[in-house]
Amino acid sequence: MKFKVVVHEAEEGGYWAEVPAVPGCASQGDTMDELMINIREAIEGCLSVDIEPPTTSDPSRIIEIAV
Repeated sequence: MKFKVVVHEAEEGGYWAEVPAVPGCASQGDTMDELMINIREAIEGCLSVDIEPPTTSDPSRIIEIAV
């Protein structure tokens, strides 16, 4: 899979990045190379989270899952 990554320069130096397709997925690094390693690991971690199905007593039936 390929993901678009938005890279920002951090005010304190280095870089941080976010992955718009995976809400909450972000990482940082002192160099661009370190950032790329860290954001790849962050994406893998975000996508490997176990998702519990809704209980039968839950009236909601709409579920959004990013893969």
